[in-house]
Amino acid sequence: MFFFPIAILIFLIFILLLPFLFILTYFNILTFGFEKLGISPTTTIFILFLILVGSFINIPLAKKKLVYVEKPYFFGLFRRPKIEIQGIFINLGGAIIPILLSFYFLFLAWKSGFEISPVLITTILMIIISKFLAKIIPGRGILLPGFIPPIFSALFALILAPGFAAPSAFISGVFGTLIGADLLNLGKARKYGGFISIGGAGVFDGIFLIGIVSALLAGF
Repeated sequence: MFFFPIAILIFLIFILLLPFLFILTYFNILTFGFEKLGISPTTTIFILFLILVGSFINIPLAKKKLVYVEKPYFFGLFRRPKIEIQGIFINLGGAIIPILLSFYFLFLAWKSGFEISPVLITTILMIIISKFLAKIIPGRGILLPGFIPPIFSALFALILAPGFAAPSAFISGVFGTLIGADLLNLGKARKYGGFISIGGAGVFDGIFLIGIVSALLAGF
């Protein structure tokens, strides 16, 4: 007769539940971090939900137009007709909501009497870095490596604004990325035409990670 040790069974269950434990720990740290920034845990989950859902919503800033194009497929041997929407849009989850949060954090800084100049300096540095790293890909828009903005925004905030590091990282990261990567490259991107979304596809990952890193800074 074969006896399956209870200890092995418990170990296997623990391994299976480990990813869920990591997720729970992650959200606990995240909600605790935003709570220290003045946002309740319930509101934090709601904001994250809005940002993720809002990433699919692009609001037109100018008159959009429909363009008939032919897209190659099957190694370029065939072409398929397609109608594309072209124009300039702003992304709800990647631009509008983070901008509103940034102004909220700036208000908290002003209300608490914190010096704003370090935040402005970190923002300028982030604009320069984002401008340098952003690339315009015809047909895809403006692309920026998603993991670089949060790293530099956190680093600059810890050095220049240690007493207000988390909000500073968020504010400088959001404005630096949107201005440096999107707005300063908007003119060049328009020459290629296509669908241009401020805070969308190419930079959304960086914006979302900036929010997470900022919350983690506050949590620790």
